[in-house]
Amino acid sequence: MDEEYPDQGIEGQDHNLEAERSWPAATPDGGEPPPAAEPAFRPPTGDDRVDAAVAGLGRLAGAPADEHVAVLEEVHGRLRDILGEASEGTP
Repeated sequence: MDEEYPDQGIEGQDHNLEAERSWPAATPDGGEPPPAAEPAFRPPTGDDRVDAAVAGLGRLAGAPADEHVAVLEEVHGRLRDILGEASEGTP
């Protein structure tokens, strides 16, 4: 990709440049935009433990960006534990 012409050299790569460029606008004071009023709908996975772990992602909307890593690590850890239990045959 060319710095002067960023759209050059990506033909045939199925890139949706408009989607990549459509970040939420920053607020006038330079802060982050307000979180969405409604949490995103997540269809059930069929495993209540997984659903409960994934529901923890709902805390991201109200948390400052510097707390997102901790939330993501917690959810990832819970999912990793569930997967480990499943591979051991624990229901």
